[in-house]
Amino acid sequence: MTKREKAILVNLELSQGASNDGDISMEELCLLTETAGGEVVGMIRQKSGKMDSAYLIGKGKAQELKAAREEMDADLVIFNQELSPTQIRNLENLVGGKIIDRTALILDIFAQRALSREGRLQVELAQLRYLLPRLTGRGAYLSRLGGGIGTRGPGETQLEIDRRRIKHKINILSKEIKQLKKHRKLHRESRKEKGFSTVALVGYTNAGKSSLLNALTGAQVFTEDKLFATLDPTVRALNNTEGKKVLLIDTVGFIRNLPRQLVDAFSATLEETRETDLLLHVVDFSRSDFRELIASVEETLQKMEIINRPRIFVFNKIDLLTAAELQICRKKIEQEYNPAIFVSAETGKNILSLHEMILEALAGNLVRLTLFIPYHKWPSFSYLYRQGKVLKVRYCGEYTVADVEISEHYAKKLLPFTQEKVNKGIITTHEQDDKPSP
Repeated sequence: MTKREKAILVNLELSQGASNDGDISMEELCLLTETAGGEVVGMIRQKSGKMDSAYLIGKGKAQELKAAREEMDADLVIFNQELSPTQIRNLENLVGGKIIDRTALILDIFAQRALSREGRLQVELAQLRYLLPRLTGRGAYLSRLGGGIGTRGPGETQLEIDRRRIKHKINILSKEIKQLKKHRKLHRESRKEKGFSTVALVGYTNAGKSSLLNALTGAQVFTEDKLFATLDPTVRALNNTEGKKVLLIDTVGFIRNLPRQLVDAFSATLEETRETDLLLHVVDFSRSDFRELIASVEETLQKMEIINRPRIFVFNKIDLLTAAELQICRKKIEQEYNPAIFVSAETGKNILSLHEMILEALAGNLVRLTLFIPYHKWPSFSYLYRQGKVLKVRYCGEYTVADVEISEHYAKKLLPFTQEKVNKGIITTHEQDDKPSP
């Protein structure tokens, strides 16, 4: 059995921040550490009006941290804030042991959980982008060497070699991920061509997205009560859709201050969310800070320019609340977040109602058009019956006139056959009686 590394967690609490924010943030850092396989043996919190540029928490507190690390025999120290290259170097020299920050911890978890080739590529790219400036920082004194007494030696050469290797690898990975984007784009276009609607599950990590996917589709996607249990996107078909083709996409969970490197590296995967027809924002309703988690996810969606997608707020894990607790806040929540539904993916409570809400929301994405199609072309438009709903067909002059409801994807392609032909005087008023649909 692999020995668990002992970790001391450190958080800098700026004076303007709320005290309970620090408690929640440290609790989350503790969960992240345990998810990564570490054992938390101590916590140190420093309140200050500003960040110290050299040690983040100040030299005096850093010396206290050194004593605590030695007393607890800790293998590593994990900071809740992102550390600069200089701060990492200074802390390693003073405190000793391994010094990492929250971003490095999350990257480590992603590296453990990435199963697909695509996931591993994206994680490696994120790690290298994180490492590059820190490699430079740790050898900053070498990068200033310019020759002469006391400046010769292999140090600068090795540093430059390391930099070049990392930059070269970043370039290779970026090109591979660019190809992944093209591949995913083709998949999305193929799904649209076949008439599929897509619904993406988004939300804070460990909100129960995978469990909800299983409840709605009957799939058996892996679930675990840990942060980032799901990393690679999973696509499953929604059950009982009355002839409609609906795919659910389970995505990686978000977290407060999601590292920029991860957002950039996972752009190929996150584009699935950007192009979806509907978002299910899954919320762990059993958490007292669920409003802050919703705000964090919405902020990330906004940065990714996904804020304009229609969505349903799905308040999950109601089985962990009493009936009285649920009743007290339900009405207020429904006013704050609309549309909203309260479910339990674990027990199946209200899953059927959510299913109906999804189908109703997707029906709202259909566009209604009146098409004017030349007779000789009309047979090739038989796909309108498969991909949409043909409401009425009549015959006018040289054109078949069809009233249809169809997805936005097809509606764009059909614009040349719409009402503008009437405005140009192409369509005559010699309308015959309705004939049976072909």
